[in-house]
Amino acid sequence: MIRPEQLLCPTPAGLYCPPGDFYVDPVRPVDRAVITHGHADHARSGHGSVLATPETLAIMAVRYGEDFAGLRQASPYGETTTHKGVEISLAPAGHVMGSAQAVVRWKGLTMVVSGDYKRRRDPTCTAFEPVPCDVFITEATFGLPVFTHPDDAGEIAKVIASIAQFPERTHLLGAYALGKAQRVICLLREAGWTRTIYVHGAMDRLNQLYQAHGVDLGPIAPATIETGRDFAGEIVVCPPSAMADRWSRRFADPVGAFCSGWMSVRARARQRGVELPLIISDHADWNELTATLAELAPGEVWITHGREEGLLRWCELRGQPARALALVGYEDDEEE
Repeated sequence: MIRPEQLLCPTPAGLYCPPGDFYVDPVRPVDRAVITHGHADHARSGHGSVLATPETLAIMAVRYGEDFAGLRQASPYGETTTHKGVEISLAPAGHVMGSAQAVVRWKGLTMVVSGDYKRRRDPTCTAFEPVPCDVFITEATFGLPVFTHPDDAGEIAKVIASIAQFPERTHLLGAYALGKAQRVICLLREAGWTRTIYVHGAMDRLNQLYQAHGVDLGPIAPATIETGRDFAGEIVVCPPSAMADRWSRRFADPVGAFCSGWMSVRARARQRGVELPLIISDHADWNELTATLAELAPGEVWITHGREEGLLRWCELRGQPARALALVGYEDDEEE
């Protein structure tokens, strides 16, 4: 019986597969990489070859240029590639468009690397698909019981209500440019907002990519000052960093709204000067994390990064073997 560490093991560069000679989401350039999704802390440029979903490869090309890797291999969900006797396939992770879990099989052992994931519905990406496995390697960004995210529709309703209350003010929605911004736009559409939504220029290419992959964002337009407008009563979606930038001063007495799972921590909202905190996350909350582990019931749980202690304790109380890998280099996209 082989040990899991013989198939995947933590290294300074990331999770490494010795028999297959590849890494999963390496934090520095390597010869062969399997990439779970397009966020910059998981998808870096400079690898010799990259295997990822077609959507993730397209995202990497938009962010880094067409020469982001020496070779690229598109692997649609469910397709199996065999490299040096190791089987690799990708399953939906529900995080952002094209996000995947890396399913690695060798000599009867199955290990699943979750990447970043969530379990709730997202109109912009394929839902998380549970994969039976011997070892489930999970994130734990919100791995504490205090993090229980509310219903998305209720958070979006706060924006609509605020606009009705303050029609003379611009509503600035800070959302990460990849995944969160497009999801928030779609949720606004589902809530009945049919008017044009204005966007920061940093989001243009990713918005176009999402639309090219069939995600209907409705009418969107650049939030430029050339029109002479102050955008009173309008919604503007921008990267969180732009909310404190000179760029935001062009708008009419803006209401700052930050879309993040961390907005459940009131001190963080106050530190950022956020007037309208919106708890909308692209990561699994505590209930989603623990429900996933209970559903899969793997032989072992490995925790890559995040609030490892809480999830370790949950596993201990249930007799679930678990260990923390404490991988470094994976920043929190919820913060930016």
